[in-house]
Amino acid sequence: MLRLKLGAEGERLERILCLGAHCDDIEIGCGGTVLRLLEEQPHLEVWWIIFASDPIRSREAERSSELFLSRARSRNVVCHEFRDGFFPYSGAQIKEVFLRLEREFMPDLVLTHFRHDLHQDHRLVSELTWNSFRNHLILEYEIPKYDGDLGVPNLFVPLDVDTCNRKIDYLLSSFPSQRGKYWFTDPTFRALLSLRGLEIRSGTGLAEAFYCRKMQV
Repeated sequence: MLRLKLGAEGERLERILCLGAHCDDIEIGCGGTVLRLLEEQPHLEVWWIIFASDPIRSREAERSSELFLSRARSRNVVCHEFRDGFFPYSGAQIKEVFLRLEREFMPDLVLTHFRHDLHQDHRLVSELTWNSFRNHLILEYEIPKYDGDLGVPNLFVPLDVDTCNRKIDYLLSSFPSQRGKYWFTDPTFRALLSLRGLEIRSGTGLAEAFYCRKMQV
């Protein structure tokens, strides 16, 4: 199986851009991978950009980012307040945010939504990611949901048990506003980690998965 060693000598990551339509998307989609990368490379600078929030959700996201990014050399957490569910109708304003990001930050790795996600907000963030960062390594993460839009990812990040436990603990403790949702549970998050771990034959049986459209090695 082909393996990409992120952070190999002479090619180590320095800057990561994490993009999420909503306040818990990054954590759900790639929180374990972020934790692993920061354990292996604590020198990283991480920008953590969220597009739909409100005062309550922003406080939750800031608390969560403190936990997930505690090992980062530096972090920049920004919560915008675009209306949840209406991103396609706010496309011009969201595009302006991407134009600023493109000017201000040069990431080595971009983590964003899956292009075929059935949530309209997620899809727009993915589309604008590719419009804006044309010379970057982009990995698209997945979000489990009612729509049943999980696909066939082609890049896997094996994770140890402690990392997965911390991911789930941080999620459940950081977002009390989401606890009433039937899907926001330990079994949901653990099930996807286990499924992707099975597919990659991870030693721990756990992994996160991504869609990689283009990669140069």
